[in-house]
Amino acid sequence: MDRPFRILGIQQVAIGAMDKGRLRRFWVELLGLPVKSTFRSERENVDEDIVELGEGVHAVEIDLMQPIDPTKKPRVDEPPLNHIGLWVDNLQAAVDYLTKKGVRFAPGGIRKGAAGHDVCFIHPKGNEEFPLSGEGVLIELVQAPPEVIAALSPKS
Repeated sequence: MDRPFRILGIQQVAIGAMDKGRLRRFWVELLGLPVKSTFRSERENVDEDIVELGEGVHAVEIDLMQPIDPTKKPRVDEPPLNHIGLWVDNLQAAVDYLTKKGVRFAPGGIRKGAAGHDVCFIHPKGNEEFPLSGEGVLIELVQAPPEVIAALSPKS
């Protein structure tokens, strides 16, 4: 099967709670991961701290998220392991290919994510039109920048 894209590795793991301060105490204060940046989006109902595990192109983000308004959706704290992000070498080709194969994507299409990369989300549940999904897991596809593609691509 010739896919017009490759999944290169894990870009992030997103964890949600009602209070990201408790997450920060664990991941930053106890485990010692450095804070890379913060992100806030009313539209996505998220206030997050982005911490980093590892360095350079091999670093993995751990996103510590809380809802801005716990009465609104999406609820980034439900489930607590909110989503997993995967580096992809050609995001548009992946979306086109997977859509043709029957994969359901979450609303919003390709857009800039919290770390500044183009992203889109595979829905955790299929439907009649698009029966394939993350089977309960929200999956973020993240366009890898050239240096990540070079570092994580198989060597010939």
